[in-house]
Amino acid sequence: MTVRSLFATRLYEGVLNDADFVAELDHACRVLAEDDRAGRHWSRANGYRGYTSYASLDDLPQRDPTFGELAKRLNKHVAAFAAECAFDLGGRKLKLDSFWVNVMKPGGTHSGHIHPHSVVSGTVYVAVPPGAGPLKLEDPRLPLMMAAPTRLDDAPEDLRSFVYVEPKAGTVLLWESWLRHEVPAGTAKDERISISFNYR
Repeated sequence: MTVRSLFATRLYEGVLNDADFVAELDHACRVLAEDDRAGRHWSRANGYRGYTSYASLDDLPQRDPTFGELAKRLNKHVAAFAAECAFDLGGRKLKLDSFWVNVMKPGGTHSGHIHPHSVVSGTVYVAVPPGAGPLKLEDPRLPLMMAAPTRLDDAPEDLRSFVYVEPKAGTVLLWESWLRHEVPAGTAKDERISISFNYR
């Protein structure tokens, strides 16, 4: 008998091996959260527990050299991930399309979602206090499983309905943009800071 795994879902886990640069990102994110009145207003109006620049600023890599440097570093991670996914890009490269800061207060969550109109999405973790919520990834087949039984508690990771990833400061996570993901509530006492992005 032969059993094969088909249609793999890739998750890229990299790291920014530069504590000083992560500290610079931390400072840049906190300054932005203080200065971006439109972003704070949007966050309050939309029930975001904390601050996000998602709907207020679309030029962060051009606005701040620290974010510009991060974009350059992300390009290398995304190129490696695209190769791992065997994307046929016809000699072209994926291009950064959107880039936003998240400063999530204790108890904050981000419900399950995907990133339409993109190829690769991801997050860089800047500050991850003890007890911060993990990234929760959902098996994309879940809506099609109909009468499928639940999985055993010790099922291999590639057979689980949900996979939880516990990042650290400096972690870079990448996935294909159709992969549904969310941030469950954590128990941290301090803010969790991250930078999310899409490539097209």
